[in-house]
Amino acid sequence: MMKITKLQGLALILLWGLLTSLATAQSPSPLVSGSKPNIIVLFADDLGYGDLVCYGGNKVITPNIDRLAEEGMRFTDFLIPANVCGPSRASLLTGRYPMRNGNPMFQGLDPKEITFPELLKEAGYTTSLIGKWHLGAHLEGSHPLDAGFDESLMMEKKVLTRGRDEVIMDPVDFSQLTQIYTKEAIEFIEREKDGPFMLYLAHHIPHLPLAPHPSFKKQSKLGVYADCILELDDSTGRILQALKDNGIDDNTLVVFTSDNGAAARGSTGPLAGSKYITMEGGHRVPGIFRWPGRIPAGTVSNTMIGSMDLFPLFCQLAGVALPTDRVIDGRNIADILTGHSTESPHAYFYYYNGRNLQCIRQGKWKLHLPRERSDMPFWGGRLMAKQVLKEPKLFNLDEDIGEQHNVAAEYPEVLDALLQKADEVRAELGDVDVEGSDMNPQSLLPPRS
Repeated sequence: MMKITKLQGLALILLWGLLTSLATAQSPSPLVSGSKPNIIVLFADDLGYGDLVCYGGNKVITPNIDRLAEEGMRFTDFLIPANVCGPSRASLLTGRYPMRNGNPMFQGLDPKEITFPELLKEAGYTTSLIGKWHLGAHLEGSHPLDAGFDESLMMEKKVLTRGRDEVIMDPVDFSQLTQIYTKEAIEFIEREKDGPFMLYLAHHIPHLPLAPHPSFKKQSKLGVYADCILELDDSTGRILQALKDNGIDDNTLVVFTSDNGAAARGSTGPLAGSKYITMEGGHRVPGIFRWPGRIPAGTVSNTMIGSMDLFPLFCQLAGVALPTDRVIDGRNIADILTGHSTESPHAYFYYYNGRNLQCIRQGKWKLHLPRERSDMPFWGGRLMAKQVLKEPKLFNLDEDIGEQHNVAAEYPEVLDALLQKADEVRAELGDVDVEGSDMNPQSLLPPRS
């Protein structure tokens, strides 16, 4: 028998470790192994970063959403690429910045855009849109049924419609919407439990008008906004229970987030700003992912990701390739969700307000760019006038999440590098009166929805 020296033994151990590491690195993420999962996106409207207990809120008890976080992964740096609902929704569905997908100012969903429901449908998923659309369904080619959804129960322009023309309620009674949506979602889950399915439930609450169902009115004892949060939490709990009742809990990815930051009555917690503006409070929102057995429970991640990342994630889970004829700004986050990586897939993040590039983020650094009132969109009113900026401001978000202390003078090299990057972004994606090389021409059209 050949004898192995200590040195040779050590070499074999090191070789075995190297081979094991390579095999692990080359193996697919456990998140995407096995059968195609069901996918549910719970999309709140105007829900703020500080509105939930699991994000530090202390006004409204949200046991079901908090349980969702306890059983999954909660992100503290989850970014939405637009601080108003229509552009945010277009980016969620397309994985592309609003200037790239043609909807920075409520132009409606461009029929030439590819949505993740379209790709999932091709992969055998049954797809459903329930709730607020806000992407110009009255425009040719912009209806949910044109965007990859097999079925829709849609609220648009205060009318609730099933499919293209079956009017359910005109005008809608906002106090009934959440109950109608939740019932429809549960029935869809029960009907499609053999899967795979994708459900996009786009809530109206807590957007104005604040109108909770009578059974939730005054239940919080904290006002009508808090009552709406209670109803949102209850809806989430009922949907999670439906997954368990139908035996598909372990094969369903649930994503909970919001279209933009809180409006006047909501809370952005430690963040400055709100809906309509490019402070963190307008763009950083709750982001919770739950998939029992696949996503580590009770995990909190500080990694910067965002809603555009859902597009490539869902495509990978469904086993479909990303489009190659266009830029997808979202990045695959499967390894982050399994805990195999903590590195953000985004070297930079761009904060547009309508057509105006206002901020650039690189890691902990966030640069606010100069702008005039004439550069800004129509929304926000007097709030927008306060956002006029004569000189650039630089913030270190790791030390100053509230964006209170301008450190531009202390870090001129960071300032100069980000200003140069801003010029590159404008050349590609455009800006006010600037047509970018990869900007959707529809971005220049007046708002249509």
